[in-house]
Amino acid sequence: MRILFLGTSAAQPTASRGLSCTCIERNGEIIMFDAGECAQTAYAKTGLGWNKRMRILITHLHGDHCIGILGLLQTMSMQRRTEPLEIFGPAGIEEFVTANIRMLGFAPTFPITIGTVSPGAVVGHGDGGRGGDYEILACRASHTIAAFSYVLREKNRPGRFNEENAAKLGIPRGRLWGLLQEGREVVVDGKTFRPEQVLGEERPGKVIGISGDTMPSAELEEFFAGCDYLIFDATFLDGEQQRAAETRHSTASQAASLAKSAGAKNLILTHFSARYRDDAGHLAEARRIHPCVTAAADRMEIRVA
Repeated sequence: MRILFLGTSAAQPTASRGLSCTCIERNGEIIMFDAGECAQTAYAKTGLGWNKRMRILITHLHGDHCIGILGLLQTMSMQRRTEPLEIFGPAGIEEFVTANIRMLGFAPTFPITIGTVSPGAVVGHGDGGRGGDYEILACRASHTIAAFSYVLREKNRPGRFNEENAAKLGIPRGRLWGLLQEGREVVVDGKTFRPEQVLGEERPGKVIGISGDTMPSAELEEFFAGCDYLIFDATFLDGEQQRAAETRHSTASQAASLAKSAGAKNLILTHFSARYRDDAGHLAEARRIHPCVTAAADRMEIRVA
């Protein structure tokens, strides 16, 4: 699994930062959070491909977080995409997408399903990933319009595969090894082998939080508890706390305080105001509070082990 940052600026693009867009790639599936203007351009540069299983989750209906959906849909159609696409967002997302498709006068080459988000499960274990191995949950954010934050939570993963044990047991390399790694029993010459015979201890699944645009809140602190990676709004520095409160955004230190209280292992700052020439100030303020802070940059990639 890896996290790819396609756009990390707030409200308006800069020479080095595009508008909000973050992708999680896992098991050949793309899960995109927000799609600011020109998201299709940033996506094309990743080389991820246009015909993969994909979900897009929108935090709120401000232009810098959703306008890019339209370009994505057009580009996907021009690339002759056939895989279904799921889009989720606050109330109004279906009207926004369908009205613009109609007004722009193009017909997607692939099925599109649009769902309205409410607090709780958006994607459940029964319909998430391969074999339902993850879920996506939503929580209300504290912004100027209806907005949501999201958590992607994996199921616990099987332990590491012991090739030496499998060979000693006489289990042929190949498909049967793969089935055991998936936690399924296999039969060889009439003898049944169980996953625990070749797998180590079960490993906890990863938890990734995405704040979208928000002020800190007690509800979000609880929602993001124990995240392995927390991607959080850091629009302003402490000198602009009043502006942050007026616009319902966070400062870097507020993001760090929430992450620390929530027990998030890694904090990734994003959504930087164009007024700042670099992210050095954001990092300095946040690192005074949280021990593990990274500033997101466009086309930055984080591999999740």
